[in-house]
Amino acid sequence: MKKKVLALFMTAAMAVLAVACGNTQSASTGDNAGAADGKVWVIATDTVFKPFEYTDDKGNFVGIDVDILAAVAEDQGFKYELKSLGWDASIAACQAGQADGMIAGASITDERKASGWIFSNGYFDATQSMAVAADSDIKGFEDLAGASVAVKTGTMSATYAEELAKQYNFTVTYFEDSPTVYQAVTGGQVAACFDDTPIMAATIKDSGIAMKLVDGSENEPAEYGFAVFTKDSQELIDKFNAGLANIKANGKYDEILAKYLGD
Repeated sequence: MKKKVLALFMTAAMAVLAVACGNTQSASTGDNAGAADGKVWVIATDTVFKPFEYTDDKGNFVGIDVDILAAVAEDQGFKYELKSLGWDASIAACQAGQADGMIAGASITDERKASGWIFSNGYFDATQSMAVAADSDIKGFEDLAGASVAVKTGTMSATYAEELAKQYNFTVTYFEDSPTVYQAVTGGQVAACFDDTPIMAATIKDSGIAMKLVDGSENEPAEYGFAVFTKDSQELIDKFNAGLANIKANGKYDEILAKYLGD
């Protein structure tokens, strides 16, 4: 019992530290009534998940998630602070009550809902795929027999790899973030990696990293959603859903996607 109490304490402590140390971006909104009470919502996000959240050449934190959140907040008239904590730390911060919500390319799944995630309506359809080194001869899952693949801990791509591992006789190695996953591939530590398709496509295109997507390796698409972890934050979900519907109707949503993904 003492060990369980200590573990809970450490999780909460790590979340507090993460929130205190994370990069912060504040946002003010318009004069809608929702901002009148002075409430500032703390929203956690990942650190590097291009094109959804990342730091540009000028040091600004940008991306599809960042712009959608800003547009929704402006539409609904609420204030927020966006904290770039990383995937695991964002979840921990929300669960510990140190953040009110999370936007980080989180796929909406029944398993997550059952474990306490409360999702908004979906705002982007994404698949997961396999990628290998640019000079690799791997053409499909059957070529992974006896090999190891890299994934980011606690993600849909990790679940996808785990589902395939037994069937195709490979092992799964876990890392904290996508850049480290890709380094494991290019450095020869693993034979392949699994991650969200738009993330890997953007990384390969923009950074010139020596990797390639494997044709035919995509799974079925799942929607990304904004998430909270307590019913006390249901108001934030309601605001996000209302704002998302409005920015889709007025064209702002399409502008954001075109900005980062092209027409």
